[in-house]
Amino acid sequence: MEQWKKDTSELDIDDIVKEFSGSAPEEDSFEQEFGESVEDDVLIWDGKPAHREHIPPAMPQDTVRLGEITKAVKEQTAVSDETIAFTPVGQEEEPPAPAFVAPEEPKTEPYSEKWEPEYDDPMGEYIPPEPIVFHPKSRLRELKKKLIAGPEKRYYQLVERGFGKLQAAILICGLVALLSAITAGMHAMGVVPPERMRLLVFGQLLGMLLSALLGSYQLMEGFGDLIKRRFSLNTLLMFSLVACVADGILCLSQVRVPCCAPFSLNMTMSLWCAYQNRNTEMGQMDTMRKAIRLDSVAVEEDVYNGNPGILRGDGQVEDFMDNYRTPIGPERTLNTYALIALFVSLAIGVTAGVLNGIITGVRLFSAALLVAVPATAYIAVSRPIAILERRMHKLGTVLCGWQGVSALNNRLVFPLTSEDLFPSGSVKMNGVKFYGSRNPDQVVAYSAAVMMADGGGLAPLFSQLLESRNGYHFEVETLRHYSNGGIGGIVNGETVLIGTWSFLKELGVEMPERAKLSNAVYAAVDGVLNGVFAISYTRMKSSALGLTTLCAYRKLTPVIISGDFMQTEELIAEKFGVNTRKMVFPERKIRRDLAFRPIGEEAVVAALTTQEGLAGAAYAVTGARALRSSCVTGVAVQMIGGILGLLIMLALSIVHAEYLVTPENLLLYELVWMIPGLLITEWARFV
Repeated sequence: MEQWKKDTSELDIDDIVKEFSGSAPEEDSFEQEFGESVEDDVLIWDGKPAHREHIPPAMPQDTVRLGEITKAVKEQTAVSDETIAFTPVGQEEEPPAPAFVAPEEPKTEPYSEKWEPEYDDPMGEYIPPEPIVFHPKSRLRELKKKLIAGPEKRYYQLVERGFGKLQAAILICGLVALLSAITAGMHAMGVVPPERMRLLVFGQLLGMLLSALLGSYQLMEGFGDLIKRRFSLNTLLMFSLVACVADGILCLSQVRVPCCAPFSLNMTMSLWCAYQNRNTEMGQMDTMRKAIRLDSVAVEEDVYNGNPGILRGDGQVEDFMDNYRTPIGPERTLNTYALIALFVSLAIGVTAGVLNGIITGVRLFSAALLVAVPATAYIAVSRPIAILERRMHKLGTVLCGWQGVSALNNRLVFPLTSEDLFPSGSVKMNGVKFYGSRNPDQVVAYSAAVMMADGGGLAPLFSQLLESRNGYHFEVETLRHYSNGGIGGIVNGETVLIGTWSFLKELGVEMPERAKLSNAVYAAVDGVLNGVFAISYTRMKSSALGLTTLCAYRKLTPVIISGDFMQTEELIAEKFGVNTRKMVFPERKIRRDLAFRPIGEEAVVAALTTQEGLAGAAYAVTGARALRSSCVTGVAVQMIGGILGLLIMLALSIVHAEYLVTPENLLLYELVWMIPGLLITEWARFV
């Protein structure tokens, strides 16, 4: 019994190799070594044959003890390259056996193009996952550092200043103007008794001083501009205060109503201008500080057919921070006019003083200063900017100063990519149908190879379809683009044509009528239709708004540079309902050049967008045009009103009709010119 146990624990090296490697030993190895047959006396141990009586007592290092192997495996904790010593049977002091080396893994045969896998059933419907937009983390970190140091810091500074005091000042100053107008009207109608006139004059003078106190920041800003050798509307307002206070003191002696209501109205508008400027800046900083991406809208010369156009790329924070405070062209014009109006008003006052006395000269000088700049002139620029900023804040877009506004007001071309028309997630593959006897996976692989080599807008869909079927990636030879809506190439020695139904039919491919779909990609291999890929295009709100806005402007020409041959003029007209006659569909080479054209160093960065989609860039262009029209027209109208007021004051001083210069008439004149002023500022809403 002990001898049997001893003998059964002895196996040859082939069985050990079989146990470790999982490969069976050769059938004749034992018989060739010892000349014995493996069928004579076999002991089945652990499912493997083992000889019990025919194994000689002494064998040359081919037979080992399984007990010692088990003990060595349990004790071995070092690295795998350490050797295990074996003691042959019958020789207790024999030198150790050589190190045990596991056999190498069998080599895998390389892939052969002749190998044909077992194909699954054709896929009926495939909805690919939405692609993930990749943004380099290094750029995002750098962007966030600049945003924190610039826009976010400025945003919290404005938050600390707040709007409460400014809003209260606007409200109180407006009430003072209203009460002054009511009391002045009561005096004009003869309601105020004579014994109350001095009290009325004193109250009007106090109201004027209260308005000056509420607008002290505006007056100090005007004085600061004067020290810096600049002149602004606030500087003119400061001179108006001095002249009106001097006239008010004279009114106490003459018991005459001073011009409190017109001055308070002008001060209210100046405060409203400050509120709008602060609110606009705060909104722009809020848009910038929340950005996780920053794309630029730049204007560059000679983009298409010698015409300037819009190019988009990576934006920089400095493009906005260095330009958003630059002086606005209409505002500079208005400030220059204010300086001229000061000297003209002084000349009118001197003329009236020479002709009618000093008191009349002071009276007409103060009145001329008030009518020289109508009340809405203070908001002729700030209000359109504030209105436009509120709309663009929702789209995550900011304009980079007046230079950007001016650059966007030229005749421009606007290139539109596949992502502009149909962003990620709006294009899906609804299903696939196969024709002919060719293998479905081969059809998918051939079609995907051509589409990915083309690199159009549908390439990601075919790439995902190929991955979902674990298909093989083929190389494409002699890729060719056709002008009538299709592409082709040589794949694995076979001709593959991809395109629309009409494209394949024109090239002689037999196309069954039942396979005709409105939006589908057809694949033909060696002139035989083999696959139909149904594509659906979803109309996105951002793309629809942006494209409709661009097509509504005469000086804008949309240029389609999409690489998707399916996005034809008919598809765009059907999905967006726009007039495509204004659009340009250039050749394939021009499209590719425009798609990969970088922004030059001399290009003017006009706007920055922080959100995906066409609407942000489109509204930046059209909004800049509406803003410029509103500001230029508003300033021109207010200047006309001011010049007309100065001419009236000059005529009254010459004809000795100073009695017509009353607070009621001055206030009525300003209210009349406020109507067109407010209406023109509303133009910024029509973007």
